[in-house]
Amino acid sequence: MIVFFTFLTFYSWYFDKVKDCGCFGDALKLTPFESFIKDLILLGLIIILFFNQKFIKPLLGKTAINLTVFATYSLCLFMAYYVLQHLPLKDFRAYKVGTNIRQGMETPKGAQKSEYEMVFIYKVNGVDTEISYADVMADKIPKGAEFVDRKDKLIKQGYVPPIHDFAIEKDGSDYIDSVLDEPKAILLISYDLNKSKEKGMEKLEALHKKATEKGYLVIGMTASDAETIALYKKKFGLTFDYYFCDPTTLKTIERANPSIVVLEKGTIVQKVHFNDIDEVDLK
Repeated sequence: MIVFFTFLTFYSWYFDKVKDCGCFGDALKLTPFESFIKDLILLGLIIILFFNQKFIKPLLGKTAINLTVFATYSLCLFMAYYVLQHLPLKDFRAYKVGTNIRQGMETPKGAQKSEYEMVFIYKVNGVDTEISYADVMADKIPKGAEFVDRKDKLIKQGYVPPIHDFAIEKDGSDYIDSVLDEPKAILLISYDLNKSKEKGMEKLEALHKKATEKGYLVIGMTASDAETIALYKKKFGLTFDYYFCDPTTLKTIERANPSIVVLEKGTIVQKVHFNDIDEVDLK
């Protein structure tokens, strides 16, 4: 397995196929080259173990080893169950508590910009072929080639803000600034209403009324279409409006469906799973 992954990370790095190996998610970002070096080190250590297996002796007896394995396996299962029913023990994502969304969308002054190359696509002998801008300007287009399209090809990736795909849209209008300027706001997030949990949806309207009385702006956020939104608002008696955001972005904010995010002037001050909706701190 380690030989396979060493080859895979080498291929990704050498041929520039993958920008982020994704081995550790957002907890630890590794470039393809760093991931390849990591696998080389692991391969060397594993080779030592492989050729010296006869010298490896257990410290504990069979019963103690079995109990240790069982306890470890049970702990892993419990942790997986817990984070699905509540929130991750540690949030490494761009939308963790304490993050100011507007600041997360900004590009620092002097940050490296992405570099692009203009490429032309011509149909040559029935095949779409990329021809560089320089060759086009030098009139090196094959005879009989037919122009198809022009595109900008990424040559070097520049700085990408941690938050670069956040949106609050409704009826073709952008409401990011108005929502992030609110002193107190609550986002009720369901990336897909058709996949939302009824147990959670049934609790939202009560929170909406309670929060509104406390002076909060309360909105829903989803990637579902208008017809689905109308259906679920009627089914659960929801009186707040839903705004559109990309489903991947909403799942990055919080995987619970639905989930609650509390903002103060664009800063995330609390995130809550629908199972813990009573813990929402309404100041």
